[in-house]
Amino acid sequence: MSDRHFSHEVWLSKLRDHLTEERYAARTSRQCIAVARHFLRCLDKQKVDVSTAQPASVEAYLQQTRRMYRRRHGHPTDYKGWQCLHTNGIHMLLRLVQGLWPPAPKAVTPVEILQSEMRGEYAQWMAGQRGLAPGTVSHRCCEAGRLLDWLGERATREELATLTHLDVDGYLKYRAAAVGRRSLKDVTTKIRSFLRWLYMTERTSRDLSSTVIAPMLYAFESIPSALRSGDVEKILAATRQDCTQKGIRDYAILMLISKYGIRSGEIATLRLDDVDWRQEVIRIRHSKTGAISYLPLLPEVGEAVLKYLQDSRPKTSFREIFIRACAPYRPFRCGSSLYRLVRHRLEAANVITTGKRGPHAFRHARAVSMLRATVSVKDIGDLLGHRAADSTLVYLKLATEDLRAVALEIPTGVKA
Repeated sequence: MSDRHFSHEVWLSKLRDHLTEERYAARTSRQCIAVARHFLRCLDKQKVDVSTAQPASVEAYLQQTRRMYRRRHGHPTDYKGWQCLHTNGIHMLLRLVQGLWPPAPKAVTPVEILQSEMRGEYAQWMAGQRGLAPGTVSHRCCEAGRLLDWLGERATREELATLTHLDVDGYLKYRAAAVGRRSLKDVTTKIRSFLRWLYMTERTSRDLSSTVIAPMLYAFESIPSALRSGDVEKILAATRQDCTQKGIRDYAILMLISKYGIRSGEIATLRLDDVDWRQEVIRIRHSKTGAISYLPLLPEVGEAVLKYLQDSRPKTSFREIFIRACAPYRPFRCGSSLYRLVRHRLEAANVITTGKRGPHAFRHARAVSMLRATVSVKDIGDLLGHRAADSTLVYLKLATEDLRAVALEIPTGVKA
């Protein structure tokens, strides 16, 4: 047995152990191992070591396998299903070997190297000098990278020194074509920060941050999307009838969102020790404000969560309450992971909405139900985790029936 063949068998054995540890189904494990074995043989023919394999190596293998499939079956592959079947095992193997997959793109040209260095220095300044949160640093670096990519070959030290407001306007017009007005305002905030930094580090001859024009947004100009109370009950009833592991989990999640109005990110980070079963209290860590709320554990919510923990939650070392329903059994990556879950439950209950179809629609519905129950704005804000009353007042616009009841009569003789 050659050294290369022995090395391949070692990695395949590690992949097999990884699949077993992550509790993949036996059939899925066999498929992943078979595909990984064929991929290693393909690398041998290309004389490429698995530790130095690049995305181009994977694409070459896929093209070769597609040709073989077409010759054997007489028709092209079902791209999406076939692609997943032939890449899952390869990607897991390469993550085991290289530690990171896909590899981060490397700067090659002088312009790319300069841009990479600038993004790195900008990130260090935001984290070190400004003390910004990692998420904020990441988002602002991404926007700075988009601007530099848009400038292309002009993103050099010499060309940046001649940057003008016309260039800034041109980039914002380019971004405005792909985002809404509210998102564009967020873009302008990020661009102002980057332009200030360019001027502070003497990369531009003037401070262009003052030339960034943001779209005008008015307080309370939009109406939040919210589900009707009847729709909420319909969705909960339909989900409760689903007795599968996923259905039990989804019902517990929807109960928490609909009864407490908590954010999807707070659901994703909810941990086992956040529920005090003896005192019947649940602890909520508010993701936006960083505040912590202790709320009474409602009986119907506690029963739904307990049923999930006893009958449906996969056995795992993770302390988060809610875990993915299929291997690898891990917590939700972030709150946005719940969007597809909620949308699927709306469709299953045949609930059609004109606005948002994600977890926030339940949050808004809870706010409206409390308004109609004459709960004070302060108490609603405390439950929802708002710091300022203005954040809660926006929900007053959703109580349209109550607003109609206090509307003034139009004086006689006034024309519309």
